[in-house]
Amino acid sequence: MIVPVGVIIGLSAVLFGIGVFGFLARRNIILMLISIEIMLNAVNLSLIGFSRHLADPRGQVLALFVIAVAAAEAAVGLGLVIALNRNRPGTGVAELTELKW
Repeated sequence: MIVPVGVIIGLSAVLFGIGVFGFLARRNIILMLISIEIMLNAVNLSLIGFSRHLADPRGQVLALFVIAVAAAEAAVGLGLVIALNRNRPGTGVAELTELKW
C-alpha cells in the first residue's frame, strides 16, 4: 500500500507546526531542543516523501545528512545545557539571558 504524497506532506506540516509551537511557547531549554528535533524530523519526512514520489534517492540521502546534523546539534545543545545547569541551576531561558564570564 503506497501512501499518497499529500498525506505525507500534511503530516509533515502538522509535525512542523507542533515543533514551532513548542519552541515558541516553552521556556525550558530542554523542551526547546526537543521541539527543534521535532521540526527537523518533519523536514526529513517531507524530504523522504518527495523523494519517494519522484523516485529520486537524493532526498533520502539529504535526510540522512539532516539526521547527522540533528544528532550533532543535540549533543552540543545538551552539553551546553549541562554546563549552564552546573553554573546556575534552572534551565529557564529567562535566567540565561545574562551570560557573562
